[in-house]
Amino acid sequence: MSKKEKDQQPREEQAVEETPQAEAPQASTEGPAPQEDRVDEAERWKAAVAEQEDKFLRLCAEYDNFRKRTQKEKESIYADATAKAVSALLPVYDNLERALKQETADEAYKKGVEMTMAGLRKAFESLGVTEIDAAGQSFDPNIHNAVMHVEDEALGESTVAEVFQAGFMLGEKVIRFAMVKVAN
Repeated sequence: MSKKEKDQQPREEQAVEETPQAEAPQASTEGPAPQEDRVDEAERWKAAVAEQEDKFLRLCAEYDNFRKRTQKEKESIYADATAKAVSALLPVYDNLERALKQETADEAYKKGVEMTMAGLRKAFESLGVTEIDAAGQSFDPNIHNAVMHVEDEALGESTVAEVFQAGFMLGEKVIRFAMVKVAN
């Protein structure tokens, strides 16, 4: 290569060309590594990568399961807390219901009790609590508590004849069973 051509090359290439051969890494005296050693090393690397990938996938699955389990626990805790709070208010509901059934001459008092009961029902509704519809329905031991039995030909077999105490549910969970009288 002429001096003019060397001057036109980028400096990095010039530096590479000017390095003496003595500084280059020395090859082993045995020659190049056998092909089998390279294949074995490649297989070891592939196995190591596969093992790490498996560990990573297992960790991801474990985390996903943890996240789902935690979400279910949070929902369960909220439902349990709501059910406990509603259970504490049910005696108040029962007393208001009894008060509404009593005759009174004071219309303002009656109106106040009705408004209080409407507010309590609205609060239950906002929490997702529903009253179990029992009167005239078929008896279901999963939501009804039969405390009496009556023979009545007008009603069908295993029909709820009367509701003594209203039952309540939060979603699919029964907070309080409906206390009922069953016909036939």
